[in-house]
Amino acid sequence: MRCSATIRRARPGDVEALVGLLGLLFDLESDFRPEPSRQRHGLDLMLRDPLHRRVSVAELGGEAVGMATAQLLVSTAQGGPAALVEDVVVGPGHRRLGLGRALMKDIEVWAAGAGATRLQLLTDRDNAPAFGFYASCGWRSTALVCLRRNLKLEARLP
Repeated sequence: MRCSATIRRARPGDVEALVGLLGLLFDLESDFRPEPSRQRHGLDLMLRDPLHRRVSVAELGGEAVGMATAQLLVSTAQGGPAALVEDVVVGPGHRRLGLGRALMKDIEVWAAGAGATRLQLLTDRDNAPAFGFYASCGWRSTALVCLRRNLKLEARLP
């Protein structure tokens, strides 16, 4: 089933709805937890730099019901820009309508226009539906493993 949604760049007025969507996403991911003040701050940073960052929104009936974000980074392997895709989420009542696929296409078009030659993303290893979705969009797994180390951010973030 498909629907007629608008896929567009996020605006400051979308932030509260996007914080809610991020809460849904972070409830699924074992490495993160919803912290609305931090999510607001992160979204504000994303929206301030539209040249290097993209926040895409799926809007239905004037409501933001899905989102995806991406940021440019420099890949020495590619010899130029690559885009890191994050925060792909569609609200439960609006899934399986093609919104996730449309959001991913919007991110891909933005990244290509910004000169990126590769997209990459991380997904929770226990989220089988996400793996299926990304595979259906043409994504493939790699031999790379994500590692992370948190720095003491408490003093720097709200």
